[in-house]
Amino acid sequence: MNKKKESALKVNKGIKQPPSVNHDAVKKLQQKRKQAYSVSQYVEGITKGDRSILSQAITLIESSLPKHQIIAQEIIAKCLPYSGNSIRIGITGVPGVGKSTFIEAIGKQITSTGGQLAVLAIDPSSERSKGSILGDKTRMEDLAIDKNAYIRPSPSAGSLGGVARKTRETVVLCEAAGFDTIFIETVGVGQSETAVHSMVDFFLLLMLAGAGDELQGMKRGIMEMADAIAINKAEGDNINKANLAKVQYQNALHLFPQKKSNWIPKATTCSAISNKGIIDIWNMIKDYKTHTQDNNYFKNNRREQSKYWMYETINDNLRFHFYNNSDIINKLKLLEGKVLVGEISSFYAAKILIDDYFNLK
Repeated sequence: MNKKKESALKVNKGIKQPPSVNHDAVKKLQQKRKQAYSVSQYVEGITKGDRSILSQAITLIESSLPKHQIIAQEIIAKCLPYSGNSIRIGITGVPGVGKSTFIEAIGKQITSTGGQLAVLAIDPSSERSKGSILGDKTRMEDLAIDKNAYIRPSPSAGSLGGVARKTRETVVLCEAAGFDTIFIETVGVGQSETAVHSMVDFFLLLMLAGAGDELQGMKRGIMEMADAIAINKAEGDNINKANLAKVQYQNALHLFPQKKSNWIPKATTCSAISNKGIIDIWNMIKDYKTHTQDNNYFKNNRREQSKYWMYETINDNLRFHFYNNSDIINKLKLLEGKVLVGEISSFYAAKILIDDYFNLK
């Protein structure tokens, strides 16, 4: 009879490993997501700084469902008394300028001294290009896990006006949640800069040196809106080019008319990677806030912005209802065909459609 040969190595039976997915936790999370709050519960949660409730409220703002919009507008109305206590900063620049690295560097500077920062992003082109807003969030790894920071990507679809309006409404909720600094980031290649400029206190333009003829390559309108221009990536062999670009931009800024704020725009250099010049830019922003508060421009500008967005919202809603009216949709195609073959003028076709739309009411 053959005996089983015993090994000198004895292996004890291991502890049973837990499942890779915690089903109880998943169930609780699903229940939490399904939970519907009342308007007062949303407002209470937001004003107490509950990030989860804040995010859900912002999702309501971004929703196109009428029932969500009704709740969202009630929440915004009740949060308004708690808003306004922040500095709103627009940050723009062409792709590759290092916006994400810059925002993280200056953001960490703000949160390290106890500041509460919310980073919002406008990218109306993302429906077409699939965008990179979520990519931006993953690149700001340190800021994304900072307890004093909150990063919110913009909706991945919608018109510029709609996305911008929702971003402005989101600002109200973030301020009510206690964020004293709001960054609004935009891609820097289209008209979104004008929308951002109309909802911020300070507008920062990030540029690169040595990337072609900077002065001719940048739209005059965007430069004219800027309260400061920062030439990023001023490090290593690029320092001399950055300093030269700084002089060129500073000279160009002097050619523009004086701003209503009486602030003199400045050009500077920085390196977000090595954290050089970042504190200087933050101090400049604080100087701007003090300057404009002292001469009352800060408060007056915000009032003008509120009026601007009232009219923009009216225009946006009228456009939406017009193009989504079933009768207009049918007539639009018919008249479009007549315009294309020259049967009627485009102006007369427009008049017919508008007259018909108001007669439908």
